[in-house]
Amino acid sequence: MKVAYETLSEAINALKQEGFTYDYNLQDKGILNSQKKSHIPASDLTVVCVYRFEGNTNPDDNAILYAIETARGEKGLLLDAYGVYAGEISREMLDKLKIH
Repeated sequence: MKVAYETLSEAINALKQEGFTYDYNLQDKGILNSQKKSHIPASDLTVVCVYRFEGNTNPDDNAILYAIETARGEKGLLLDAYGVYAGEISREMLDKLKIH
């Protein structure tokens, strides 16, 4: 069951306690595990849940948090901007990160 969090930091802390301990960075065709310095292709990712946060007074504060599990069972978090500030990525990653 997805929990509603008031703040981004609250969500990150709670998800880390649930085992989402790796920090992921978006790459064109997948993500980078920052701790292991390893690339994980989009085909090996499962988005477990997604949280959107909107800045009350500043659109620059818009963020989206993905809780991700890899095919190897590694769990971590990917934090990105959304809207006009989101970066360009491959079609495969766009499909993988699409919010349903």
